[in-house]
Amino acid sequence: MVAFLATLEFSTMKNYIPNILTLTNVFFGCLALLCLFNGNWDLVPLFWAIGLFFDFTDGMVARALNVKSPIGKELDSLADMVTFGVLPGAILYFLLVKTLVGEAPVDYLVYAAFPGFLITLFSALRLAKFNIDTRQSEDFIGLATPANTGYFIGLLMINQFNPFGIGEWVLNLYLLYGSAILFSYLLIAEIPMFSLKFKHMKWRGNEMRYVFLISCILLIATLGSASFPPGIILYLVLTFIENARNKNAELSVESGK
Repeated sequence: MVAFLATLEFSTMKNYIPNILTLTNVFFGCLALLCLFNGNWDLVPLFWAIGLFFDFTDGMVARALNVKSPIGKELDSLADMVTFGVLPGAILYFLLVKTLVGEAPVDYLVYAAFPGFLITLFSALRLAKFNIDTRQSEDFIGLATPANTGYFIGLLMINQFNPFGIGEWVLNLYLLYGSAILFSYLLIAEIPMFSLKFKHMKWRGNEMRYVFLISCILLIATLGSASFPPGIILYLVLTFIENARNKNAELSVESGK
């Protein structure tokens, strides 16, 4: 009887485990935001990375426990909106304030920095589209919000940790406004982008995934805290190469008919 009750209790409790992990993602996203505007800038990447970890694990745990649910899907998007929607917009606003005013945070609004929140707006649109787009079960259409956030986290890390003495290079209006426009577009662009989901571990069919992962390791080893933006740019370049290769393959098949 005791064993039965224990099994029943676990079968009930396991339904909540993935949602708890998702909420943990939200919690660390909130901590990252708090640290950004309280001046604890070195902790922002750490809390973001922890949130990212829980974002990846909640889905894995849900599949392992076979407890996927509609509320879990909606909760995941709401969680992502904090860690991968509000946070990158706030980081861009923060960097624009530093560029325009010379220090951040400040005790007044800097209107010229408001375009930083374009990233937040287009992240919301991206997440809403993702929930209803059945094409994105394996790969993505448009840039995924965690990858987008990684780029802006990288800019923050370069500015704060000043690797190779390039910290001030980030504080450039052309770079920051240009990034706001470009990445807002990429979030909702009808461009196929490969994910890091492996169906098998063979090279064939996973070429771009392996090239990207190996390149990321090399970038981290050589560039350290400056590796994030080049890594995301490399991802975009590999995506366009992969799309061009797939298109050529389709044309070859059609011409051979």
